Amino acid sequence: MSVFTGKEKLKLGFGLMRLPKNEDGSIDVPQTSQMVDRFIGAGGTYFDTAFAYPGSEEAIRQALVVRYPRDSYTLATKLMVPPEGVNEEDAKREIYTSLERSGAGYFDYYLVHAIQRSNYKKYEEYGIWDYVKQLKDLGLIRHYGFSFHADPELLEELLQKHPDAEFVQLQINYADWENPGVNSRINYEICKKYGKPVVVMEPVKGGILADPIDAAKAIFDRENNGMSYSSWALRFVASKDNLLAVLSGMSSIEQMQDNLSFMKDFRPLDEHEEEVIREVQEAYNADKSIPCTACRYCTKGCPMEIPIPDIFTVQNRKKGSPEFRTKREYAIVTQNKGKASDCIQCGQCEGVCPQHLPIIDLLVECQGLE
Repeated sequence: MSVFTGKEKLKLGFGLMRLPKNEDGSIDVPQTSQMVDRFIGAGGTYFDTAFAYPGSEEAIRQALVVRYPRDSYTLATKLMVPPEGVNEEDAKREIYTSLERSGAGYFDYYLVHAIQRSNYKKYEEYGIWDYVKQLKDLGLIRHYGFSFHADPELLEELLQKHPDAEFVQLQINYADWENPGVNSRINYEICKKYGKPVVVMEPVKGGILADPIDAAKAIFDRENNGMSYSSWALRFVASKDNLLAVLSGMSSIEQMQDNLSFMKDFRPLDEHEEEVIREVQEAYNADKSIPCTACRYCTKGCPMEIPIPDIFTVQNRKKGSPEFRTKREYAIVTQNKGKASDCIQCGQCEGVCPQHLPIIDLLVECQGLE
């Protein structure tokens, strides 16, 4: 498969995990539609959703599928098998639910979703790899690949066992480039070795790099070039080769406009800018904040209903903040929910965390907020 199908004019892909929300928590479809219009108007074509993203497939039906010709864009979605809770029949029914929700007729890209050490054997056990090839033969998908959150050894094993997988989705950003828990660089280089185009997820690390740590801000601000913090993160990734798309989970028209301002007429990082990024990487290596991206996979199966990402956010804000303020914020996020001290250490959260965080130990540390 060539890296580009011919439709993709923009390296930027529209990630649909963090769409704008109304006050009641539902997705703001009118604003999403405006974002779609601006994205397509700038030459964007790649849209990425998933069975596991609440409301996303339905929203993109209204914002994109019923409003644009089907051959004018490419749409990706995913089949998710967590370590527990989904049987083989349910897993194989997901694509039909996704087709019904989205109204897309077929998917250009279909991914075996969120592969980790904790769940990869489930995909083998359920015969999912052969199943997605059957879906391709039926014309329900055009290309299949997988999204990956694990170690280089497992990535090599999967690419050797499933050589017909056409692309891989990886978490790549400047903060995780040499992070041994994420292995961005090594996994990226493995995909290049096997000739697999890469779709980049989390280039802004769930929004963390759009509002980076103070030490990073000081380095970027020194450049005084008027560019957003997000632009540094996205351009770092988009400067790499062998990319199918760089996904940005944009949540507002303003974020869309910012992303398009530097991705429409993309310019790779120059040598000086690469050196600036290396400085920022060193600042992150020295930082002790909890690198949670608030994907909330950990909260879905928590028996104590602990709002883990919200607690971690408060813990990160604790540095330099008055104690009364962080305790007040903690009381707000845990109101009518579980507290850090309610953790029963079942390990469910750690089994699904894409960042491989030691959540149980971190929650013990967060008990100091109570």
